Amino acid sequence: MTEPPEDPAAPATAEPHPLTGPSGALAGGSGSGSAGEVPGGPGGAIPDDSAGTSPTATGPRSVTTRATLAGVGVSALLIVAIVLGSRMLRNFDSALLPYAVATVFLAFGVAYRYTVWISAPGARRLFKQGWRSLFSMENFRQAPTALPKMIATYLGFQKFLGARSHARWAAHQLIFWGCILAALITFPLTWGWFTFTSGSGSGPGYEMRIWGVKILGFDSLSVFGWLMFHGLDIAAVLVIPGASYFLWRRMKDRGASTGQRFAYDLVPLIALIVISVTGLLLTFSSIFLHGGGYQFLAILHMVSVVFTLIYIPFGKFFHIVQRPAAVGMQLFKYTGRQDDQVFACRRCEEPIDTGPYVENLRGTMRDLRLDFDAWAEYCPRCKRVLRGSAYLSHVKKGFK
Repeated sequence: MTEPPEDPAAPATAEPHPLTGPSGALAGGSGSGSAGEVPGGPGGAIPDDSAGTSPTATGPRSVTTRATLAGVGVSALLIVAIVLGSRMLRNFDSALLPYAVATVFLAFGVAYRYTVWISAPGARRLFKQGWRSLFSMENFRQAPTALPKMIATYLGFQKFLGARSHARWAAHQLIFWGCILAALITFPLTWGWFTFTSGSGSGPGYEMRIWGVKILGFDSLSVFGWLMFHGLDIAAVLVIPGASYFLWRRMKDRGASTGQRFAYDLVPLIALIVISVTGLLLTFSSIFLHGGGYQFLAILHMVSVVFTLIYIPFGKFFHIVQRPAAVGMQLFKYTGRQDDQVFACRRCEEPIDTGPYVENLRGTMRDLRLDFDAWAEYCPRCKRVLRGSAYLSHVKKGFK
């Protein structure tokens, strides 16, 4: 058996060679995986653009231009938001200017990279379909609780990581929630949106204001007050063990260390640890050393934070920005299963994935000019069997 079996109900079409594909090369990538195996996030939900974008109708120059304009636009909006949110810079702390500048560069980088990412045919198709599913009223009527559950389990608690390793899941949760807490505190303070003022000038009573509006008052000597002023220390305590575990794993685990890149895999972890440790040392210096070495530690902490913020769009941390789009794709697949739109393998009739998802994958392969998109309709096992049969029939028989 050297050719995929023809579907009697389908019109006769020329199939690509099971082994070589349309170009005579071994059809490995799409020919050996499941219908959902697109490079990127779990289940193929998010393709990565780290290897570059494929040729499209628009050239690289137009993609770069659009990405640059998007970056400039988002950066400009953030600057306006900083000025207005800080009440025309009256609440802006000039000592935090380097952090604010770094967030502007972060906004530019995220918008630039995101635009380039969704310009690739595969990412663009999944991006549109994912967000269409997120905002679909039909999906909301069919499964009103599906989206909140997926946001909580897939985006918040990342249950898919638990299937790989409980230790990795726990470490990732520590990093995730530590970074979320740090971001919720740092960004508004840096932009001058949050202010803490003392009514008496010396405490212990403080007021927290957002955009100049009083939200609540608290006693700095209370438990709540301690938590308010040590939120970043708590975030650091969460991040350090999580990042240390992954750093240890990449040094000791052969599977993790194989093929790893220093700048891509190790630098993010080192940066998180440096930020967290220097932040804790600042607190230690102010409490126990009466400010000894505080200035040096503050500069070191600032440099590490600024570097990390600028690094985020162009390194491994970019998956933080990509992940929400994957939730839409998971919802797209979920609603397809709810409608019993499960696609069966053309050879063994075992379920592969949802019908709309398989068709979406075939459309992506056609966009990429891969002329063997019909192979998305076969399960991984049948693809291996067909490729093996083709090898025996067309390659090995040539040896004597």
